[in-house]
Amino acid sequence: MPPNLNFKAVIFDLDGTLLDTLAEIADSMNGALDRLGFPVHDLSAYRYLTGDGVLALITNSLPCEARDEGTIRLAGEILREEYLGHWAKKAKLYEGIPELLEALTRRGVSLNILSNKMDEFTQKAAGQFLGRWTFDHVLGDSPRFQRKPDPAAALHIADELNLTPAAIVYLGDTRTDMTTAVAAGMFPVGALWGFRDKDELLAGGAGAVIAHPLDLLFYF
Repeated sequence: MPPNLNFKAVIFDLDGTLLDTLAEIADSMNGALDRLGFPVHDLSAYRYLTGDGVLALITNSLPCEARDEGTIRLAGEILREEYLGHWAKKAKLYEGIPELLEALTRRGVSLNILSNKMDEFTQKAAGQFLGRWTFDHVLGDSPRFQRKPDPAAALHIADELNLTPAAIVYLGDTRTDMTTAVAAGMFPVGALWGFRDKDELLAGGAGAVIAHPLDLLFYF
């Protein structure tokens, strides 16, 4: 159980929490690997290759012997080209997310997004797939803050909302998200419909795990 149920805001992770984007991440990274002459990965492998930012995705996807600075930089340039062609083709909101966002909006809960996806594409995705709802803050990976699990961006959102971290629920699908929430002093809730499993979420410090988006309404 959380320390209290007087939560005023929620910070959502994006990929694997609000949006099912695994296919286009896999298609884009595999496209880059193929163009570079490296082996590609199965879709399921990207559940673990993604989540910690684009640099980690590229590094972990490349063969061990090809993880030098020059290859990583080139792969990043090609990945961006590939992602520009794939990012919106297969992405979709998870079942129950529209209903959850509608219900939270009716209850006056502040909605926010914090993602390790490149900020450019975080903003694009939020605009295209989530434009029906008002999000007070949408932050992706940029030089402005260290990427998750550093809590700085999450704490910035709390400060901008004039809320204590303890008044915020953090919903995400990876250990990185749970670790971020714990470090920020927010209540971490793990999303079981995302990219990772219950054991990882609990090991990361999840205070609760939920099987369906509407289960989050219990805390509001």
